[in-house]
Amino acid sequence: MSEHLPQPSTLRRVLSRRDLILYGLVILTPTAPYPVFGIVQQTSHGHSVLSYLVAMVAMLFTAMSYGRMSGAFPSAGSTYTYVSEGLHPIVGFLAGWGMILDYLLIPLLSVVYAALTASRMVPSVPYSAWAVMFTVAITLINLRGLRMTKWVGNVMMGLMCICAVLFVALALRYLAAHGISLVTPRAIYNPATFSLRPLMLGAAIASLSFIGFDAISTLAEDTIDPERDISFATVAVCLIEAVFCVVAVYVASLVAPDFANYTESETEILDIGRAIGGTAMLQFMSVILLVAGLASALTGQAGASRLLLGMGRDGVVSRRFFAHINPRHATPTRSIYLMGAISLAGSLLLRFQLVVELLNFGAFFGFILVNLSVIRHFFGRKEQRSGLAILTSLVFPALGAIVSAYVWLSLTAKAQIAGFAWLCTGAVYLAVLTKGFRRNAGRLTSLEGTAV
Repeated sequence: MSEHLPQPSTLRRVLSRRDLILYGLVILTPTAPYPVFGIVQQTSHGHSVLSYLVAMVAMLFTAMSYGRMSGAFPSAGSTYTYVSEGLHPIVGFLAGWGMILDYLLIPLLSVVYAALTASRMVPSVPYSAWAVMFTVAITLINLRGLRMTKWVGNVMMGLMCICAVLFVALALRYLAAHGISLVTPRAIYNPATFSLRPLMLGAAIASLSFIGFDAISTLAEDTIDPERDISFATVAVCLIEAVFCVVAVYVASLVAPDFANYTESETEILDIGRAIGGTAMLQFMSVILLVAGLASALTGQAGASRLLLGMGRDGVVSRRFFAHINPRHATPTRSIYLMGAISLAGSLLLRFQLVVELLNFGAFFGFILVNLSVIRHFFGRKEQRSGLAILTSLVFPALGAIVSAYVWLSLTAKAQIAGFAWLCTGAVYLAVLTKGFRRNAGRLTSLEGTAV
């Protein structure tokens, strides 16, 4: 029956500023540092707190850039739209192509982690069964529209906040019982083990806890007042997430400072949970990590489908497929189905560590270009160069681009090779689409008729 209803040209505006903040926190999750704490602590030679502070600086400047561009161009295309408008349509396509890698991998990575956690909790059920079950569940929820996604995400957010607060409270009790001072500068900076290169590698991994904040901007066409609320929510989410992360890794590093002797860095946070709260806390954290994985997969899939919607409407990917909006639920159903299929296949075929590295590659490539777009659009075209405007139009986005570029270049060679191969594939596709880059005047919307 739905095919006889009129096709809406836009998504349904149902999200408030509060909804956007909750959405961002759900996709990042208050428990985001838990899976990577041990890895960051070892990689940075005991400087996990400092690594998170460096990552926060890069993300905060970049969040401000996303906020500025979302106010100027409130579109579901997000990174793709901002760079197309700020720099050049071809560069915008490559930015969108890079961010497709990011958005494809966020829900995939979350499904993998959730399935791994569930299979460890219930070993009688195989990992593949959990992966199928979780992928189908998040896809069905997203197909029902953002009202359903928002409701489920809010419930999960409440559970994760309880876990985050309880973890810190139990850690403080443990520190007091063992006579460990809460004010320990060496937990932040230890000159005996400090080195810039390991710190930046740690920051690159710590950035995983922030990646996904930009998905807020993909909801511009679902938001009641996008020009006002997208910018505020994007910056607010990064600041709130930074508080969650820094507090958690600080108390964790005080409880377990001997990073060189972590037996399993990936699950070190669970060992800390057992130390501060016994078996009950260990089991509770395991359940919450499962919830966090599902929450991130749910919101990540919603953001990815809307990025593809923006690119589909401009014709740089199949307009017939990706620009379709279901008239009943006002959702890009075909993109959601595709994301579900990719998450399922990837969760069965790809390794966790490679997915993490590739996700960082795509994200930071897009972050660099969005920061540069702010400079070109506001400092260059709009000539906002006086007073405080020079900070938001030049200094802050320049710092965001520089720090993001440094972190991006600190990724492993394997991630860079695979990431550049993805970008080269996109460049070849674009060359075919534009007949050797000859059809590139104005926006790439002129190519709608040629999109396959």
